Amino acid sequence: MTPRLQVQLLRQPVHLFALGFGTGLSPKAPGTLGTLVAIPIVLVIAPYGWAAHAGLTVVCFAIGCYLCGESARRLGVHDHPGIVWDEITGYLVTMLAAPAEWHWLLAGFVLFRFFDIWKPWPIREADHSLRGGVGIMLDDVLAAVYAGAVLYGLNSGF
Repeated sequence: MTPRLQVQLLRQPVHLFALGFGTGLSPKAPGTLGTLVAIPIVLVIAPYGWAAHAGLTVVCFAIGCYLCGESARRLGVHDHPGIVWDEITGYLVTMLAAPAEWHWLLAGFVLFRFFDIWKPWPIREADHSLRGGVGIMLDDVLAAVYAGAVLYGLNSGF
């Protein structure tokens, strides 16, 4: 059984970010709540263009490899469900494929959560075979690539 996380963890910056500013503490659907954190981030970065969005996403991925790995190490649980920085970054990746308009934000949210939960090939293999922060981050980035591909197709009229 995965240990329940305490709010005191948020006093440590590594956990504050890795646990999605507290959304990861939710006993129900922490990944879904963590993904919601990314919506305002997309809305704030969107006016600065695709390159700024992509740059922020790369920075979030790089930082996330450390944050998620270190948080997991401190918690003693690889990829604890409360670690949601990977969902935040995954949604940022997903939304690289579509404009930040409400219907695309919603479609991206649903598609990302669908692929993150379903974990089709090779996502499931990455999730089970890679350890540490990169492993925690990579399965969500792969789910985001799937979701982004569907969004791109829809946005392109396919």
